[in-house]
Amino acid sequence: MGQDDRIAASEALRADKEVRLLIDAGRTDEANTLFDQLLAKIPPGLDAWTRAALLTRRAVAAWRLRRIPLALELAAEGWSDIDADQPHGSFAADTLGRLGYLLEGIGHRRASLDISRVAVDVARTGDDVETLAHCLQGLAGTLNFRACEQPPDDALVTYTEAVPLFEEGLALVSEGRIHLALLAAYGAALAGVGEIDRAEGIAHETLELAARHENRWARSVGNWVLSRIRHRQGALGEATEHGRIAVDEAARINDTSLLQRYSQDLADICRENEDAAGEAAALRCNITARQTAMETLQEGLGQALEQRRLAIRAQRLATAAQEAAARDPLTGLSNRLGLERMAPGILERAVATGRVPWLVLIDVDWFKGVNDAAGHAAGDAALREIAQLLRAECRGGDVIARWAGDEFVVLLTEARLDHSEGRTSPVGVAVAERIRIAVDHHDWTAVLGGSQRPTVSVGVATGQDTLERLFANADVALYRAKRRGRNRVEVHTPDEGYAIRPPR
Repeated sequence: MGQDDRIAASEALRADKEVRLLIDAGRTDEANTLFDQLLAKIPPGLDAWTRAALLTRRAVAAWRLRRIPLALELAAEGWSDIDADQPHGSFAADTLGRLGYLLEGIGHRRASLDISRVAVDVARTGDDVETLAHCLQGLAGTLNFRACEQPPDDALVTYTEAVPLFEEGLALVSEGRIHLALLAAYGAALAGVGEIDRAEGIAHETLELAARHENRWARSVGNWVLSRIRHRQGALGEATEHGRIAVDEAARINDTSLLQRYSQDLADICRENEDAAGEAAALRCNITARQTAMETLQEGLGQALEQRRLAIRAQRLATAAQEAAARDPLTGLSNRLGLERMAPGILERAVATGRVPWLVLIDVDWFKGVNDAAGHAAGDAALREIAQLLRAECRGGDVIARWAGDEFVVLLTEARLDHSEGRTSPVGVAVAERIRIAVDHHDWTAVLGGSQRPTVSVGVATGQDTLERLFANADVALYRAKRRGRNRVEVHTPDEGYAIRPPR
């Protein structure tokens, strides 16, 4: 990127960070307004990884704002930008880390953990400590949540893996949003491994910083950690109070994942405390959060289905356009482009299966006279009639094409090489003669009335060769048929050499 592009990218990333800060502060309306202003602004000149990082950051913001289809669209676009590349650099790590977060949110949990680990590995190869700290927080935070759902022995192992990741991240950044996120979740991991005093100290530090920076997400996590500590200590009243604050703050920032976890924990505490009303309220909150999560998944599936439907439609339209471009509109046969597209594969398969191709080149005799006598509309009708005769005299596997004007080509690949005598069955000659006779004996009255009847001259060539050389050889034979009186078939022989004129 040039200097101007780097400045534009930096400004875009700064603005996206401001959106995330508004979301964490629970200022959803302001976040939506700023986010809408940013959506139309993708700085030009970005490399793939920088653009992917910007798109996935916006996808996370859209997800947090509950704009699910937009989040999925942005994530898919960002992911497609880097899917084929080897991950490298801080923007790659940032992109992968945020994709891990989104995959966790839509329930693709194994992929989420895998991609979060890759994000950390990629970040460690770079020199951007803030990105590495962010990726460490994403991986360790995911491990925290997994531990909450595991049996005690398994949970201890998972928390034990998370603790050094948090500590590594905290050693890299000493202030700011990422530091606060690391600190908040670190307290939860410490509580999980039984270091209660340290966990409580970290939780109180988190709440102080959260108040200073107006960060409701950190306030939610800090209170949840204190709730778990007080629950473990048997102080159920305090545990309930901290749990309610955690749930309220998670609701304010629309974080469904936090709501599910915290409301379930709160319901368990209230049940132990014989607080039926509190338990019922927490369970209602939990059910609502789970319904929201389910609706998110359903919306995501619906969006994916719709995108797949549109992709299939686009593919069909593209295929139809390609087929139309390769087909002659007058006769419905393949045109020159269609033949040139198909021929290489057909000829390669013929060689691979021991078959020798034949090319039959057909030219309508005195076609200008037919046009002059009966008119161009009748001439077009005559060409369509000849196309029907070609179809009738050829087999299903033969390729029939209108090459140009009144010239047609038939490519046959059914003749087997006779290895005992080094000869091929003269199937191409037989087909050529059938075509000539069919045109000569056809009743043209309905098409041309009493005007001049068309005949065809035919040149035939064979051999395991390219389309261009087969055409050139057939062209030599065709010109000989013209010179010898027309309405006849001539076959190219090896000693004649190749035609001078190129295919028309």
